[in-house]
Amino acid sequence: MIIGVPKEIKTAEKRVAVTPQGVDALVSHGHRVLVEKGAGQGSGISDQEYTTAGATLVETAQAVWSGADLVLKVKEPLGPEFSLMRPGQIVFTYLHLAADRVLTEKLLEQRIVGIGYETVQDHDGSLPLLRPMSVIAGRASIFAGSKCLESQYGGRGVLLTGASGVPPAKVVILGAGVAGANACKVAVGIGARVSILDIQPERLSYLHDITQGHVSTFISSPMTISEEITDADLVIGSVLIPGAQAPKLVTRQMLKRMRTGSAIVDISVDQGGCCETTRPTTHDNPTYIEEGVVHYCVANMPGAFPRTSTFALTNATFPYVLQMAEKGYERAMRENEALSKGLNLIDGQVVHEGVATSFGIPYIKNPFS
Repeated sequence: MIIGVPKEIKTAEKRVAVTPQGVDALVSHGHRVLVEKGAGQGSGISDQEYTTAGATLVETAQAVWSGADLVLKVKEPLGPEFSLMRPGQIVFTYLHLAADRVLTEKLLEQRIVGIGYETVQDHDGSLPLLRPMSVIAGRASIFAGSKCLESQYGGRGVLLTGASGVPPAKVVILGAGVAGANACKVAVGIGARVSILDIQPERLSYLHDITQGHVSTFISSPMTISEEITDADLVIGSVLIPGAQAPKLVTRQMLKRMRTGSAIVDISVDQGGCCETTRPTTHDNPTYIEEGVVHYCVANMPGAFPRTSTFALTNATFPYVLQMAEKGYERAMRENEALSKGLNLIDGQVVHEGVATSFGIPYIKNPFS
């Protein structure tokens, strides 16, 4: 199989979809890998490292897309890439279609085979290809929130850790999944006062135990969310429904009751965000202020740490890439239920219920599930 790796074109996105080690493994199995020149530069990976591993370097993204059977990316395709696709081409990346109807419609027009990292799901409900980026986003959210609280960004001028004679800040985390749990661990570790809310008691019990009780846990409800965020310094939104839009847990009315200069970091922005006032931002212009609250809603948070993120992501995606390269995607999906759940689009039709439900459009049953 010919596998293509174009350079990411999303603003400030410096990750790359495969490492030289991944290239070496694919080539050793008899596959050909096309890598666009400079694709790994942002992650500290040189073109020479790719050629040494056996990749074929090409000058343009068009050369990658025109030659590849399977295109590996990190982020969703953008405008200039739509015309480079061809029907039946496999695109394996973070799609996050439920947050973007226009993107969904454009990809349906191209009749690609769209497989989303974020919806590959194991039998226990875990999301193995979302997990590594959720870990990084969760941990990074506390550092991002700390910056938002600085006065130069419109924040209250509060240090999360507090100081001698000064109490630490209050951090409220919505969602106790992978991202929320990692945000919780970092926030507790630096000495902040932490509350975390979720609808699953067992997740809350786990976090209460591993932090030795240094976190307040609550079953999530609109009233409890409103009460907890009213005096919060920092709110972390980390709610996820696989393949679907995130629920709007924080309304504008709730926001109005928060203290001026407090901050929200919405990790859920990739799936539309869990705050009514969320809108996607970029690393170049990451924040804005609504109702006096600083919002950080960067849609590719792990992209701020491209080398760590690239290696963590490709460690997780590579086994699935190799299976598709060796067997073809149809057989690979029939034999791997988790991978089959990653299928979002095929032949101009939606096959993921969460995506279809988000837009109220019809879908067909996944032919490989």
